[in-house]
Order: sequence, then structure tokens, then C-alpha cells
Amino acid sequence: MNVSLQNIDKVSALLTVKLEKADYQEKVDKSLKSIRQKAQIPGFRKGMVPMSLVKKMYAKSAIAEEVNKALSEAVYKYIQDNKVNILGEPLPNEEKQQEIDFDTMEEFEFLFDIALAPEFKAEVDAKDTVDYYTIDVTEDMVSNQVKAYTQRNGKYEQVDVYEDNDMLKGLLAELDENGNTKEGGIQVEGAVMMPAYMKNDEQKAIFANAKVNDVLVFNPHTAWDGNAAELASLLKIDNEAAAEMKSNFSYQVEEVTRFVAGELTQEIFDQVCGKDVVKTEEEFRAKVKEVIANQFVADTDYKFLLDARKMLMEKVGKLEFPDALLKRIMRLNNQDKDEKFVEDNYDKSIEELTWHLIKEQLVKANDIKVEQEDVVNMAKEATRAQFAQYGMMNVPEELLENYSKEMLKKKESVEGLVNRVVEAKLASALKSQVKLNNKTISAEEFNKMFE
Repeated sequence: MNVSLQNIDKVSALLTVKLEKADYQEKVDKSLKSIRQKAQIPGFRKGMVPMSLVKKMYAKSAIAEEVNKALSEAVYKYIQDNKVNILGEPLPNEEKQQEIDFDTMEEFEFLFDIALAPEFKAEVDAKDTVDYYTIDVTEDMVSNQVKAYTQRNGKYEQVDVYEDNDMLKGLLAELDENGNTKEGGIQVEGAVMMPAYMKNDEQKAIFANAKVNDVLVFNPHTAWDGNAAELASLLKIDNEAAAEMKSNFSYQVEEVTRFVAGELTQEIFDQVCGKDVVKTEEEFRAKVKEVIANQFVADTDYKFLLDARKMLMEKVGKLEFPDALLKRIMRLNNQDKDEKFVEDNYDKSIEELTWHLIKEQLVKANDIKVEQEDVVNMAKEATRAQFAQYGMMNVPEELLENYSKEMLKKKESVEGLVNRVVEAKLASALKSQVKLNNKTISAEEFNKMFE
């Protein structure tokens, strides 16, 4: 067996693999013996089929299989042993490759086109400046989060006078042109409404300061801007009829219900932060602020890495790639797409490939490794962040373990977690090597950067 690599230019090469009979014959013979032992051919007992017949029937396929195995192993081993920085997979050469005939040939020559990664150096130093954003955690943000905690311990109470966001329950009755209850018209007992959700401000104002037993006249069609689904739900009719219903209705208020948030108690402090971690509202708000700030770190690190990527790509400059060969690879990987797809997406794929190569060098230069423990911890962090969105800061370790284990059962989840670990470690390494241009901005300003 002989394997050689001939550079065509800086970013492409021709890989040649020559196989002789001695490279595959022993394995072919072994394969045919195995076939003979298992073959069930009419007229012969199992295992007693003449080898000449077995060869006649199966030799070609056995040779093809063993040659392809030997070829694949030779190509992979050569690339590994010689540290060939290849892009994509080797592709059969379309111009010089001779036709292979397993019936007549004993020696084979295979030629592959190889796309090589361009040679360049990606590095950072203290002269490189990258913006780093800190999101300002405002008192309003803290108050809203605290309110969310108290609302979970809140309750509904019946009150006498309506205020915005209260819920009403009453008798709904269709009126005629003279403002009287329409004979045979729509009536809904126990109709529940929240006027705060009406689309029309004038109709909404009709219910201001409404009291139990008040009778109010309004127009549902105007109130909900003709939304058939809303009207059908309220009037208990189908959407088609609701779209045409433009009558005024009377509404006799029977109940006014208000949601009252719970008080900030030690029970809430313990639920959110853990037993006796905080004792006062001031300590609780400080803890909530700290948690919100920590939740933003992953976002600001992500933005830092995007800005570092831009800086590094500008620093490295435009790299040379074997465009024709890479487009060929792209076509093979997207066989359900047409030529226009390749042309439209090629530049973007090269941009992503460039960043991948830069990141690869930086990961190696910083000796970044991903251990199983890193992936497990990242799974827990992802789970903790999901619970935090629902206001649960003090999640039991057992619950984190169970949720993260489920996440780690899915291959795509594990791949995503590994990538997040790499990027987190890379961001940490780069932050210590470049000059950070620290900026404090609001959450709104930060979010606009991603629009």
C-alpha cells in the first residue's frame, strides 16, 4: 500500500492511495470462508458449498467491500498521522480517477481531492480592545421580580368597587334599538369580563368605579374592536355570528374580584433564597438584585464573544479557500437544494468556517479542555436558569440533578452544552488577555443590539 499527498496549491491537494492484492486478499479470503460456512444454497448442505462456487458468486462483492475498508482506513490514518488540516471530507477526483473494475483488476489506484485549511495565526494581546457591557439592574427590575414572588402567594378577594385589572361577573343581556332588553336576544348569566383587556378606551371607561348591582350599557363589538374570537367567547355564540353582532348590551354587576398580592414574609424569603439566608426585605432585594445580575453575565459574555469574533476576523483578514472544492462539498451535503442555494449561502458559510478555524486555534492556544464535570455543571446551570425565569432561585440540588440528567440523555443537548462550555471558557480566557472597554447600559439598550 502506498499513500501520497501532492499539493496543488496552498489550500488544495491530491491524495493518492495505491492498493496491491496483498493489502486486501487475506481479508477477502477470510470473508469468503465465513460466507461459505453460512451460505444456504440449494443442492448443498450448509457449510459444504464448494469454494469455487462461493468465489464465483461472492468474490466481487467481497473484494469491493475489503478494498473500500482498506481504502477508508488508509486515508484516515494518513490524515491523522501527518496532521493534515483538512476541510470537509476527501472527494473522489473527477478528472484523473480511472474506472475501477473489481472483476478484472487486482491493483487499484484511488485519487481524492483534499481541501486544506489556510495557514494563519490567530492571537490576541493587550493592544486589542473589545467592548464589555454590564447591564444595569434597576430598582424597577428588582421590584418587578419581588412583585412576581408575592403574587405567587397572593389570593383573589371580592370587593365592592371596580378598579383596573379587576374581574367582573354579571348578567349580560342584548338590547334593542330603544335600549330595552331585546326579546329573544342573547343573555349570558355569570358572564366574566376583565374590562382592562378591552381594545377601546371609551368602552373601558364605562366600567370605571363600577359597583356591585350597577347596570352598565356598552357595546362589545366596539369594546373588542370586532374580534370575533373574543366576542364569541363572551357571548357564547359561534365566530360567524359574533362577527355580525353589533348590538349594545346591558351588564348587571354581580361580583367584583380583585387579585391581592401576598405579603413579603420569611416564608417567601426561605422559598426563594433558602432557609434563613435573608431576614429582611432589604436583604431580600439585595439578593434578588444579585441573582438578576448573575443571569445577565451569560448574555454579556455572549455579546463580548461576538465582538471579540469581529475584532479577530478583521485582524486575521480575508483567508484563501479552495472555493470550487468547498462548493462541491456544500452541494453534496445539501443534495435536496439547488445550485442557487450554494451560491446564496457560500459567503456566509465561509464566514462561519473562518470563525471556526480562529476559535479552534484559540482553544488550542489556551489549552481549553472540556471534562465530563464541565458538561454536567453546564447542564445544571442551564436548568437553574430555566427555573430562575419562573422566579425559582433556590432550586433543590436533587431537582437540578434529575433535570440535567434528562438533558444529558439527548445527543443534540450534549453537543450544545459542550459548545457552551467551550465558549464560556474561551470568553473567560480572552477577557484576561485583551483590553476591556467597560460600558454600563440598560437592559433595553442591550437588547436593541440584537434586533
